Amino acid sequence: MAKIIAFQGEHGANSDLACRAVYPDFTTLPCLSFEDAFSAVSDGNADLAMIAIENSVAGRVADVHHLLPDAGLHIIGEHYQPIAHHLLAVPGATLADIKTVRSHVQALAQCRKWLREKNIKPVLHADTAGAAAEVAQLKDKSVAAIASELAGHIYGLKSLAVDIADQKDNVTRFLVMSKQPQTPIAGTLPCVTTLVFRVRSIPAALYKALGGFASNGVNITKLESYLVDSRFTAAQFYLEIEAHVEDRSLRLALEELSFFAHEVRILGVYPAHSFRRHS
Repeated sequence: MAKIIAFQGEHGANSDLACRAVYPDFTTLPCLSFEDAFSAVSDGNADLAMIAIENSVAGRVADVHHLLPDAGLHIIGEHYQPIAHHLLAVPGATLADIKTVRSHVQALAQCRKWLREKNIKPVLHADTAGAAAEVAQLKDKSVAAIASELAGHIYGLKSLAVDIADQKDNVTRFLVMSKQPQTPIAGTLPCVTTLVFRVRSIPAALYKALGGFASNGVNITKLESYLVDSRFTAAQFYLEIEAHVEDRSLRLALEELSFFAHEVRILGVYPAHSFRRHS
């Protein structure tokens, strides 16, 4: 029986490309929202989920960091997907015909300068591949989509321009989510540990909570904060660390963290992608 990997978007989305790149033997399952992709795994309709978390040009993907702690899933891997945005239009259209372009907010942000130079008006759409499907249905030569080459093939569109992102080193980072943890054996390969914790909104609370990471030489690669109540008095922090949770240095840092923070939860311990070593 074929295994299934869920993603947010339509067939041909960059998330679909990431799924096919990492798990070529899996069947990809498009989902309307990130919540639906998480639920597909939780409910047993998919084995894994490929979740976009940040882009090198446009920054973090909205809402994902909020959703991760409560998804009930485990991070088992990460993937860095190079993104090549294509300007897709119906057959017969030329670049001079295009007046508006539809795509996901992230894709439009990544191509902002290019679109301004071409005097093409951006129009928000829920998904890159969904925008391509819509353009194919409209059959309007003045309307284009920013999506992947795969989306163009799927929906019968013509690529009028290739790799139109404002920065050419355009990469999206994805997290692979599973119902069960798949923690590597400590010491066998470079790992990342992701966790969340909360502190009171009082002077020096975060400084004290993170002191153990500095004193034990543990490298924090990401720190995000979010308010978690309606009174602006408590914050939740999302932390990514280049270490295995069983490494002595990280164990000592987490012991110190527990003195100053509460609700510390490990979201996943997983292999560090090779992209980290070359970036």
